[in-house]
Amino acid sequence: MPDNMRALEPSPETMREMARLAAERVVEHIRSLPEQPSLDIDGAHTLARSAVEDPPESGAAFEDLLDLVFDRLTPTSFTNPGPGFMAYIPGGGLYESAIADFIANGINRYVTVWTAAPGLVQLEVNVVRWFCRMVGYPAAASGFLSSGGSLSNFSALFTARRERLPENFLNGAIYASDQVHHSVTRAAALAGFPESAVRTVPVDGRFRIRIDKLERRIRDDRQAGSEPFLLVGSAGTTNTGAIDDLDALADVAQRENLWLHLDGAYGGFFALTERGRERMSGIERADSITLDPHKGLFLPYGTGCLLVRDGTALKRAHTVRADYMPPMQNSDELVDFCEISPELSRDFRGLRVWLPIKIHGLAAFRRLLDEKLDLAEWAHERLREIPGIEIVAAPQLSLVAFRLAPAGFGLEEANRINRDLLARINGRKRVFLTETVLDGRFVLRICVLNFRTHLDRMEMCLEDIRVSAAEAVDAGGPKEHELESRSASEPA
Repeated sequence: MPDNMRALEPSPETMREMARLAAERVVEHIRSLPEQPSLDIDGAHTLARSAVEDPPESGAAFEDLLDLVFDRLTPTSFTNPGPGFMAYIPGGGLYESAIADFIANGINRYVTVWTAAPGLVQLEVNVVRWFCRMVGYPAAASGFLSSGGSLSNFSALFTARRERLPENFLNGAIYASDQVHHSVTRAAALAGFPESAVRTVPVDGRFRIRIDKLERRIRDDRQAGSEPFLLVGSAGTTNTGAIDDLDALADVAQRENLWLHLDGAYGGFFALTERGRERMSGIERADSITLDPHKGLFLPYGTGCLLVRDGTALKRAHTVRADYMPPMQNSDELVDFCEISPELSRDFRGLRVWLPIKIHGLAAFRRLLDEKLDLAEWAHERLREIPGIEIVAAPQLSLVAFRLAPAGFGLEEANRINRDLLARINGRKRVFLTETVLDGRFVLRICVLNFRTHLDRMEMCLEDIRVSAAEAVDAGGPKEHELESRSASEPA
């Protein structure tokens, strides 16, 4: 065979050298994460425009391409793997999972059909069953690893629709709090429901769904001829980390014959800890649960999970036959992922979860999650000591929401001051915080969930908040003696 026909098959020596060069760059990148700015997007538009290119006809040197990725393209970004990333919901990215992906992509086995790779499929099934055991699900439970919470929420909603509604489902009604993740609304649209099918229920002072309002809305909808079928609860909201009263939701779902789905994408893995499990009492009563290992287990992005109490419901919802497919498994022990999930072709996600758990054991993850709970409480107490800071949402997990509360200023002026505060904190580039809006108030969020974030970085965070708050006051707010310091229990 001519050499030019072997171009896509490097020699063993070349493959080893490529792996060595890539590993050196990755290891150095991870080593330098504490020194990197928490975000650096200056010149982002110029960089993106400069990166536009036509497809090459001939190849380039591997080392030059590594330089392009690591030296030119990657630095202009959010440093989400770094210890200062406390924005959105952090994702750390374990090195062991990177190695797992290298192995998985190298062996390149097809894992959505059991027959194609029985041992590797079983490895992934083991991971799902570990998660089922963590939340207290029975042996009949099942699930799959997804690309993330959005796909998991979609599949859960689709399964609930198939289980609870007739073929003509457009009269179905879905219930969730006004704090629920927007992927639930999008999932409803993708599953064919009109926007009006999602009934938004108000929350209480701790941003948890109000059970009395929920029950009244269900009753009114039934009287109006709608078909309530799905109730979505939150085990840690993105805005404030709020945990709904899961036992109360399960009681409502049982009385009303609703499918109960819990979005635990952010908070679900805190069930590994004693405190988290207590705060999520009732999670085991849900019909389905979304988890994101790329959040609570610190794995690379693209690693989500859906668990369903009755595994046969997933199969009824997703199975479609085709003559060209190999025979599927009928045993409860053997799983064809293509029959219980939306994807037919996907990567081997199981290895990136299995390998770090096998290397470290769940105890290591439990200790780190406990540390994040402690750090959020520590930040909460330190924030209360800063003049003018109002705690809008105290930590229920590892997230605290706060703002400057200047006396005598209207809402728009106060929001302007807090936007300035956020810009000043992030402008120091040691930590990266994000905002949300609660009852019209511009609010800052600290979300602690990176396995690289420890007390030293939290001390930097609080120092930057303290200094930036004083600067924001001097720049446009009231003088320090005019500021109010209010706790979360006092009215805003």
